[in-house]
Amino acid sequence: MYDCVIIGGGHNGLVTAAYLAKAGKRVCVLERRHVLGGASVTEELWPGYKVSTCAYVISLFLPEIIDQLRLRHYGLTILPRNPSSYTPLPDGRSLLMGPDAELNRREISKFSSRDAERYPQYEALLERVASVVEPMLMRTAPDLLPLPAAWRKISLAKRLRDARTAWALYRDARRLGNDLPEAIELLTGAARPILDRWFESDVLKATLATDAVIGAFGSISSAGSAYVLLHHVMGEAGGARGVWGYVQGGMGGLATALEAACLDLGVEIRRETEVARIHTSGGRVCGVELADGETLECRQVGSSVDPHHTFERFLAPGDLPEEFRAAIARIDYRSASAKVNVALSEAPRFVAADGAAEGPHLNGTIHVGPSMDYLERAYDAAKYGHPSESPILEITLPTTVDRTIAPEGHHIMSMFVQYAPYDLAEGSWDERKEAFGDRCIEVLAEYAPNVPQAVVHRQVVSPLDLERTFGLTGGNIFQGAMPLNQLFLMRPVVGWADHHTPVAGLFLCGAASHPGGGVMGACGRNAAAEMLRSS
Repeated sequence: MYDCVIIGGGHNGLVTAAYLAKAGKRVCVLERRHVLGGASVTEELWPGYKVSTCAYVISLFLPEIIDQLRLRHYGLTILPRNPSSYTPLPDGRSLLMGPDAELNRREISKFSSRDAERYPQYEALLERVASVVEPMLMRTAPDLLPLPAAWRKISLAKRLRDARTAWALYRDARRLGNDLPEAIELLTGAARPILDRWFESDVLKATLATDAVIGAFGSISSAGSAYVLLHHVMGEAGGARGVWGYVQGGMGGLATALEAACLDLGVEIRRETEVARIHTSGGRVCGVELADGETLECRQVGSSVDPHHTFERFLAPGDLPEEFRAAIARIDYRSASAKVNVALSEAPRFVAADGAAEGPHLNGTIHVGPSMDYLERAYDAAKYGHPSESPILEITLPTTVDRTIAPEGHHIMSMFVQYAPYDLAEGSWDERKEAFGDRCIEVLAEYAPNVPQAVVHRQVVSPLDLERTFGLTGGNIFQGAMPLNQLFLMRPVVGWADHHTPVAGLFLCGAASHPGGGVMGACGRNAAAEMLRSS
């Protein structure tokens, strides 16, 4: 008999388990795979190469979690990247950017002196808006909409908590003053018109806009894409605001530290343990049945897997109200992301960097997406079910900063690719993924001609692979798309934004809940607080 069973050993599931155990609960974590971490995992795909198979950089992970769970004590080391961004152009020019304001001024001035003056103002606006948004991540989302009383019985205590949260949000928003209209546009609007209004240099706009569509099935002109621009200045896990870093040893180093914290707190962790059913009795959770037939009795279940698995696979239809099941069935999981992991015998030699085999330009994210129109055209094919012929590539070489993950002189190259639609108009991803991987290498070779000959090993992770291997429905890395109608008090569905579910004792603690995708840990921390409040 456990107090709490956590389904899924991703970073959010482990965070939830640690906080529950810290409060004295008897907790068991069930992980379907042989390795912990979910999408934040390190795997030795080839001897000597430790690859961050999915997630590849960190910044948004809450510093409070690192401190409260003593993750540095358990070995978590985050290596900052400086510079953080490099965009080569077909004409041999390039844009290098990072936390150094003087570097940014010099680099942007090569394309536009006006943009060089405007860029600090743009960053300052993003930081002011982020200062309002970030506290939202630390709080359970309130349920504020006037929904039918039959949907859910809400206690007076919860209504008071939601009112306090709403007042806090109102108070924080008032601090924005004259910036409020622009803040609303950043939170709800499209990236392209905002960047077009701020800047004139196409390469600067394209560099910033690339981050706005990573993981999304939408273009830089799609409503809601601007929200991700805020991630540029959010988070402090990299050591300073907005600094993104690599986890030493690969992204699985985060899971390793969380596992050690959990074990010291008495959490039981079972790998290669697949869940078949969540059992209920009288509208309340009472246990979890495993694929091998074993049943674990418990008082609470925290599910860090997505709503499709939690509600449509692990529960019987009769366990849930009809209107809730209908809302869950409407969740948008559309995805257009793929990952190409490559082992190289040498680093890419970019024409724009005079063929240099090393240098600061290799430390951060390398953007292959030279113009705003290039980014738009990359999306056009995906709308009709075709992989982009000229895909957007976000490339990282963690081995330039972390030499512990590959043999001497060799490199690991991660390419996060847009757009690779989950639903193909022709063929299957099992048939087409290697050809798509070939095309990604060909596109990169236009900027770094040595890459094809330097490839030692390669893994192409298609949207279908993301679904099968990591349990991400539709290949969606956020456990559900993140447009406005699936964010904040509407995530995962309206009326159930506070991690609770219609089944008493069953909670969502993964990215499907507020505040959504990204390696933050906030979903797990907030869910643990709700579980403890209800126990």
